[in-house]
Amino acid sequence: MNIGPLNFDTPVIAAPMAGVTDKPFRNLCYQLGASYSVSEMITSDTKLWNSKKTRYRLDHSGQSGPIVVQIAGTSPVQMAEAAKLNADLGAEIIDINMGCPAKKVCKVAAGSALLKHEKLVADILEATVNSVSVPVTLKIRTGWDHDSKNAVNIASIAEQSGIQAIAIHGRTRNDFFNGEAEYETIRHVKESTSIPVIANGDIETPEKAKQVLAATKADAVMIGRAAQGRPWIFREITHYLKYGTLLQPLTPDEICDILVKHLLALYEFYGEEHGVRIARKHVGWYLKSYDFSGEVRHRFNTLPDSKSQTDAIMKVFSTHFPLTDQKPEREAA
Repeated sequence: MNIGPLNFDTPVIAAPMAGVTDKPFRNLCYQLGASYSVSEMITSDTKLWNSKKTRYRLDHSGQSGPIVVQIAGTSPVQMAEAAKLNADLGAEIIDINMGCPAKKVCKVAAGSALLKHEKLVADILEATVNSVSVPVTLKIRTGWDHDSKNAVNIASIAEQSGIQAIAIHGRTRNDFFNGEAEYETIRHVKESTSIPVIANGDIETPEKAKQVLAATKADAVMIGRAAQGRPWIFREITHYLKYGTLLQPLTPDEICDILVKHLLALYEFYGEEHGVRIARKHVGWYLKSYDFSGEVRHRFNTLPDSKSQTDAIMKVFSTHFPLTDQKPEREAA
């Protein structure tokens, strides 16, 4: 798949998720098989960029893989300016958010609320594309609600505006994350446009990724919630798509190594106090499938510093899964 001058051999992308896809998580996803990972949403209102949250989101120093920055807003002028400033800061792709279903975002007519205003969509896309020399991509939903699915129209506007790729979550805004994602609309978009189309929504296994690609004819899949606490899913999907076989499951000590590496990256990026707080939700995701999860999470959330957190994780895994040097043979990834 080509996006502007950039070529991606791996058709598996990490979706932007507010509060999740920070730089430590993006690096981990890339190192574990994602072709690229999209940043958390950054407001186009540069007057708000002095907040601590946005300063973290604007920091791409030392990032692994392509730097893909998602921006959101409703003003073509602001969006163009935000795109230019992010490109100046190193963004290699600018992604435009027109898919976020959050009420606080839609309340100001941003995110997926823009799908109701096709003229404004065109104005934003054209202004943004014309403001930068790097590729611009777009993320949308299938429409505002089931009576106004207009993803095909939006994709046509996007292509005419110079958008280089479009990612589509297979739900309307009013669906939020309820029910099952539908892929027929994504297939219709793929049939109607010549730019790369990326399918998103409910892709939780390598087998499902292959099914969605076959059903939609999309160029790639985008993984969101399924990567929370399981960032190695990108490697699993990539391997399955290439070889048609499943990788051996990670051993508990391999999972422990990845988790501790993730925690250390959080402490380094955010500092001790903030990193310790953010680590708690990630540990909850990593451990949620284990029967001891509730007890461990409750205790972990009381730990006050990075050393006690990492020590606790290593103790949990060594207690419940005695460490071994025996690792299953893996097929070549």
